[in-house]
Amino acid sequence: MSWQIYVQLSLMMFLQFAVWGAWSPVLASRLLGSLAMSGKQTGWIYGTIYLGCIISPLIAGQIADRWVATEYFLAAAHLAGGVLLMAAARQRRFPVLFAIMFVYALAFAPTLALVNSLMFAHLTDPANQSFGVLLWGTVGWAVAGWALTFWRRLKGSGEGADCLVLAGALSLVMGLYCLTLPHTPPPGRAGDVLPFLKALGLLSNTNFLIFLIVGFLLATQLQFFFLGTAPYLSALGVPGRSIPAVMTLAQVAQLAATVVLAFQTSDIRGRIGFVGIFTIGIAMWLAMYAAYALIPRRVPVILSQALHGLAYTFFIWVGFVYVNEVAPPDIRGSAQGLYTVVLFGFGCFLGTQFTGIVMDKLKTPQGSFRWRPLFLVPCGMTLICLIVMAAMFRG
Repeated sequence: MSWQIYVQLSLMMFLQFAVWGAWSPVLASRLLGSLAMSGKQTGWIYGTIYLGCIISPLIAGQIADRWVATEYFLAAAHLAGGVLLMAAARQRRFPVLFAIMFVYALAFAPTLALVNSLMFAHLTDPANQSFGVLLWGTVGWAVAGWALTFWRRLKGSGEGADCLVLAGALSLVMGLYCLTLPHTPPPGRAGDVLPFLKALGLLSNTNFLIFLIVGFLLATQLQFFFLGTAPYLSALGVPGRSIPAVMTLAQVAQLAATVVLAFQTSDIRGRIGFVGIFTIGIAMWLAMYAAYALIPRRVPVILSQALHGLAYTFFIWVGFVYVNEVAPPDIRGSAQGLYTVVLFGFGCFLGTQFTGIVMDKLKTPQGSFRWRPLFLVPCGMTLICLIVMAAMFRG
C-alpha cells in the first residue's frame, strides 16, 4: 500500500466518523433537556439511524457491488446528509425532527459499510493493514467531540443544536472529499446472483451465525451507553460543556487499542484467535456497565469510558475484518452491509426502543433516573453474550 493510498483512506475514515461523533454522544442531552422530550421519543430519534441501517445497506451494497463506483455513492450520500443535518438543527418539534433524521439516516447508514468495503478493496494485506486506517475513524470521532467542547467553552452550550450544525458541515466536507478517493468500480457483473442473497448464504456458516447473533444482542445493549451516559454524567455533576470531551476518553482508549492491533494483529490472532479478541471486547463492556451500576461516582464512571473504547475496537472493528475474511471477494460490500444491518440496524434500533422504555419506567417524579437498576439491565444481557461467545464460537 502506497503512502498516497494510506493518507486518502485514513482521511476518509477520519471524516466518516467525525460526522457521527459530532452529534451522537451528546444529542440526547438536548432532546431530554431543552427540548423536554421523553425517553421513548429520544429513543425514536436515535433509532432513525438504525432504521436506516435496516433499510439501506443491503440495497447500497447491491448498487456498489454491481453498478456504481463506491466513491460516487459515498459522495452523493454525504452531500445529501449534510443538508439534512443543517435542517435538523433548526427543528424543535418531535415529528418534524424525527422525519428529517429518518431521511438523513437513509443516506448515512449505507456509508458505514461502504467506507469499509472501499478500504478493503485498496489494501494489499487487509488483516494487518486495516487497523492502521481504522484508527483514524477513532481520531475523527474524538476530534469532533473536542471541537464541540472548545466551541461551547467559547460560545456556551445553548440548546445543544450546535452538534448537528457541526455534523452537517463535516458531512458536506466528506461528500466533496469522496470525489477524490481512489476509483473503486463495482467488483461483480450485472447478471450475477444478487449480492445480498449470496451474503445471506453466509448464515450457513455456524461461526458466522453465532457471531451475528451475539453482535445483535450486544448492539441492543449499547444504547444504554449512547442514550444514558451523557445524562448520567450530568447527574453526577459533570458540567454540560465538558461532557463531549469527557466522553472522548472512550475514543482515546479505542485509538490505543487500534494502534496495538495495527502492529500486533498477527501475533494476537495467533495466540487467542478471533474468539479471544471478541470475548475480551464483550468483557470490557460488562465491566463498564458494572462500574456504572455499582460505583456511581464521578471519577470511576468517567474512567470507565475507556472500557467502551476498548470493547468497540475488539468487537466492532475486528468484526469488520472477520466479515471481510469470510466473505467471497465479489460480495464483500453486501457482506459488510449484512453486518451493518444486523448490528447497527436491527440490534441498535430495537435497543433504542428498549432503552427508551426502561428509562421511562425508571424515571423519578423529579425528572431524574434510578441509575443503578437501569444499568444492571445491560449488565445481565452482556454477561449472557460473554458466556455464549466463549462457549460456542470457534475461530
